[in-house]
Amino acid sequence: MIQIKNITKSFPSVVALNDVSLEIQDRSFYGLLGPNGAGKTTMMNLLIGYLQPDKGELLIGGQKQTPENLNLRKNIGFVPQTIALYDDVSAQTNLEIFGSFFDIKTNILKERIDEQLNAVGLFERRKDLVKTYSGGMKRRLNIAASMLHNPEYLLCDEPTVGVDPQSRNAIFDLLQKLNSEGKTIIYTTHYMEEAERLCDKIAIIDSGKIIAEGTLGELVEKLPYDEAIIITKNKQTIQHRNSLNDFGVILDHDDHFELKPNNGIPLSKFFEKIEHLGIGYQSVELHKPTLEALFLHLTGRTLRD
Repeated sequence: MIQIKNITKSFPSVVALNDVSLEIQDRSFYGLLGPNGAGKTTMMNLLIGYLQPDKGELLIGGQKQTPENLNLRKNIGFVPQTIALYDDVSAQTNLEIFGSFFDIKTNILKERIDEQLNAVGLFERRKDLVKTYSGGMKRRLNIAASMLHNPEYLLCDEPTVGVDPQSRNAIFDLLQKLNSEGKTIIYTTHYMEEAERLCDKIAIIDSGKIIAEGTLGELVEKLPYDEAIIITKNKQTIQHRNSLNDFGVILDHDDHFELKPNNGIPLSKFFEKIEHLGIGYQSVELHKPTLEALFLHLTGRTLRD
């Protein structure tokens, strides 16, 4: 288990983390979701022991994490936001270099390098210089490097930045497989669809504070409404807008109305009403609660600022 207890970390111009507390269970796939500058990377640097908190403490598997605790670092793999590879040597040589940092026996390291290259789909390209790789291939090689010492905990700091959709899916599949094999994964992102797809529990962070935490289902339950109905603005819907007031609160946007339904009113009654008014179904769209909607509700600004 990872226990983050009342962590505060400040820099000269900003409080990056402000009294943050979290518990992350072993074998979980935990998401830290927030906009750029929210404090996600600072949290990762504390978890790997690169930084020390100003206040509070951080325990991993019952051990206190500090920059001096080198034994604990051996049980952590880290995939940084910035690609950390040597461009002018091969993938094979990169992994040999990174593996040497962990004092792994030569025969075991060779087996693990082959295993990881196969896992990330790069075995056939292992002798090519890394500078010939695409961004997605480099990201996958970074993950392979982080797993050579077979860590229990894998920390991924926005590992899909700047990669194509196919490479993103390959990374997702790889991380989900590692999690299914028992690895505890902490994953930072500012893409809510990544958190929704991958994470069994999510903490939303903004301006150094945790503003919500839970499973996806628990988080969307924090919204004051279950769903929203989007009604495209046209001659008919503008004419009959007031006829729909009984169904909930109607918000006026530039090109559509947003209806937040009252509790207890069946949607079937709403659709009967718009049919009676002659409003076509193509003008109506049902929106389920999302992480982005929750973030907007809690902060009033877009998640991707």
